[in-house]
Amino acid sequence: MTRMVYHMCPRQAWAEAVAAGRYDGTDDRRDGFIHFSTAEQLPESARRHRAGQAGLVLVAVEAARLGERLRWEPSRGGALFPHLYGPLLPAEAESVVPLPLGPDGNHLFPPLA
Repeated sequence: MTRMVYHMCPRQAWAEAVAAGRYDGTDDRRDGFIHFSTAEQLPESARRHRAGQAGLVLVAVEAARLGERLRWEPSRGGALFPHLYGPLLPAEAESVVPLPLGPDGNHLFPPLA
């Protein structure tokens, strides 16, 4: 079974990563890893950390592609969250899609795996 993990970032930051051949995160840099979420965790992560932010993209990555750089660590309420230690290579992304805001100001997610 393929397990997808997801990262939200500004469209411009992802465009710069594609040009540079690597993505080192944005605000995550202060934590020392790139924050990812599972499909189940994603809506709450968006509400807590990206509320009202327009111009985002949703990057989907197959967890297994990230190997040992991906660690599952306790966070909110003790739930295990995927954290990427090291850069994300744009070629590792399964998909990158716009993450628009709905009329209520919440993000509108595509179907998630």
